[in-house]
Amino acid sequence: MTISLERTEAIASDGIEMAEPTENERHLDELFERLEQAFPEGYRIEIVEGAIFMTPQRATHWETIADIYEQLRTRYPRKRVLSDVRIDFPGYRNGFCCDVVGITEGSAKDERGRWHYDSIDFVAEVISKDTAVNDYGPKKDAYAAAEVPVYVIADPYAGRCRVFTDPQDGDYKDDITVPYGDPIDLTATVVGLTISTAEFPRD
Repeated sequence: MTISLERTEAIASDGIEMAEPTENERHLDELFERLEQAFPEGYRIEIVEGAIFMTPQRATHWETIADIYEQLRTRYPRKRVLSDVRIDFPGYRNGFCCDVVGITEGSAKDERGRWHYDSIDFVAEVISKDTAVNDYGPKKDAYAAAEVPVYVIADPYAGRCRVFTDPQDGDYKDDITVPYGDPIDLTATVVGLTISTAEFPRD
């Protein structure tokens, strides 16, 4: 589900209509706070270029996330592997809740207790039909602008991954496709491991 910022003024929490601040007055913090109050648990909420996206967790989606998470844990301590945690990225009102994130060793949260995009080694997103355009478009652009070293898109519909590395000048220099079943070799990157896709489920 996609909701424009203009429509959020009509979203009620406990039956009370929200105030109508201007876009410039409404910060991402305020948006997330209001959205979390207005919508039930079980939905992933993100803001991509000012548009609000709500997607329910699917079994295939979660199994892929869990597989990637477990493999990253062979290289990263538990507190440096995140899933569905808000991180703000460059661009207009980009508050993403990435499927899987690997945090650089020695990084620390900011004064608000949040991770900064400068602290990210790795991001993985698992495609949902309704939000695939974000993963391949504005989110990829934001990750490249943030110079995230490795960005992986897992697509259970096509049965393949797109692997983006070497961000330069707002884009990724290297882009390869890896079919499900073949390994994703990231040993030459800051991630320093190979991710198996042998058990990634398909839709």
